[in-house]
Amino acid sequence: MVSRIEDYGLLGDLHTAALVGRDGSIDWLCLPRFDAPACFAALLGDEGNGFWRLGPASGGPATRRRYRGDSLILESEWDTPEGTVRVIDTMPPRGEAADVVRLVEGVSGRVPMRMALRLRFDYGRIVPWVRHTDGRLAAVAGPDAAWLHTPVAVHGKEFTTYADFTVDPGERVPFVLTYRPSHEPHPKPVDAEKALADTELFWASWIKGFRYDGRWPDAVRRSLVTLKALTYAPTGGIVAAATTSLPEQPGGPRNWDYRFCWLRDATFTLQALLGTGFVAEAKAWREWLLRAVAGDPADLQIMYGIDGTRRLTEYTLDWLSGYQGATPVRVGNAASGQFQLDVWGEVLDGLHEARTAGLHVDDQAWDLQRALLDYLEGHWDNPDNGLWEVRGDPRHFVHSKVMAWAGLDRAVQAVERFGLDGPVDQWRATRERIRAQILERGYDPDRNTFTQFYGSRGLDAALLLIPRVGFLPWNDPRVVGTVDAVQKELCSHGFLLRYDPQADGGVDGLPGREGAFITCTFWLAEALYGIGREQQAVEVFEKLLGLRNDLGLLSEEYDPATGRQLGNTPQAFSHVGLVNAARHLSSSRSARDTTVGGER
Repeated sequence: MVSRIEDYGLLGDLHTAALVGRDGSIDWLCLPRFDAPACFAALLGDEGNGFWRLGPASGGPATRRRYRGDSLILESEWDTPEGTVRVIDTMPPRGEAADVVRLVEGVSGRVPMRMALRLRFDYGRIVPWVRHTDGRLAAVAGPDAAWLHTPVAVHGKEFTTYADFTVDPGERVPFVLTYRPSHEPHPKPVDAEKALADTELFWASWIKGFRYDGRWPDAVRRSLVTLKALTYAPTGGIVAAATTSLPEQPGGPRNWDYRFCWLRDATFTLQALLGTGFVAEAKAWREWLLRAVAGDPADLQIMYGIDGTRRLTEYTLDWLSGYQGATPVRVGNAASGQFQLDVWGEVLDGLHEARTAGLHVDDQAWDLQRALLDYLEGHWDNPDNGLWEVRGDPRHFVHSKVMAWAGLDRAVQAVERFGLDGPVDQWRATRERIRAQILERGYDPDRNTFTQFYGSRGLDAALLLIPRVGFLPWNDPRVVGTVDAVQKELCSHGFLLRYDPQADGGVDGLPGREGAFITCTFWLAEALYGIGREQQAVEVFEKLLGLRNDLGLLSEEYDPATGRQLGNTPQAFSHVGLVNAARHLSSSRSARDTTVGGER
């Protein structure tokens, strides 16, 4: 049986990622990078059969598990009738190839162990040719190759490689799986013990940059480690999640590929990194952003590949049964071709955030922003698909208009505060036209709330961001009324939905429903704090902390009815939401007068 989403732990080497279940099975591994097709996908098909299981022969979930300090070294322990055994899993810093290191350590007794390795390339479709050469197992199929190094004797049966052995107290038995393109020479095998030590040193050195004196520091640290793990080191891009097609509705069709970089995450991510001391990561993310958006502003996309790739064609993997039967399984993301007006504002706001924090931006970067502003001025009045990438008809989404306002506002500030050159009077005038339209068409005075889109009866959790970007102050009665309305109409067992997908005749154009959106509930905690309800804000925040699994990880959504995590995992947006909400709620000054990022 496939594990629950919250049962998985994360491994990563800043190039790719793997998910490890409580039963010791690695069920998801993309090599050599997050969005590469050389992917092992037991999680999305072949239910009941893991990709690489290593644990007691008696089976069952680990009795306990933990990360070693502030690292991605995962330690899982089983108490069995024969004794106690520990499996240590890690992906060491990338050398000449990608490695997954698994070390079996005897703690007490003499424990029978079993390894089962089912190598499948191309999202589980291709069974490789496997042979034993020079004391190692080698598997090759087309462009992909993998090698298993271990001192334990292995044997094959029904396209699976097995190893049966026992481990004594103090004994440590290594298994190293290495991937490299098949046309390249076999890489030198890594020493498991040295790889483990190198990994521990890397994370210990990295976390020294942590600068945060607020509340909930352990939760903030773990979320930042998770964000670092979702970083593609060669480019600085940060993927939205490590997986594709984990469902937002059990068994349903709301299954998307999140192994890409979303532009709208830019501001939130920069705030989280800069606010906790990780300036180098913030610079790398800012530089990725500038490279990705370079070109014709009319061609700006909402998301890009980890290297800035623009063509993210969506297709389905029909040979996979999907996570617990949720189909289709998707690769790529068709939403990349949507017009989402808010993205122009998000990019301009993110670059403003970097400038405010003192990150140097050269003249060419400002020229690029000027081009984005020219496009925004000419298109802010167009309907779009909105923050949530609805696949129904374009609308005049209020959040999109607010972010268009924010983009012009940041341009005005660039001139007024930083002395950059631009038509500031023109920008001020456009900013005020947008503001007036929003207040006239996007606000419902009878209900004292902003609405999801012009003329809508529905609401949207993104409306909570109106004061966060400085459009209105936190203590404005319209903000307070919107917070009250969103909390009343979109809360499910204390957790916030993004919107009601059935409102206004089904705005998103998709069947079914979805779970509560975790980062939106963090926005609610911030909004409650901002309007002066500090105790309620803390209660919401700490309730959210309770959704994390035993390793501190959060997926995209949560189902209050079943107590299950939903959607792709681990979700960067959820962890960014945790970090920024913790910073906001730890602020010693009233959030009613400032945003998380500072004065605007």
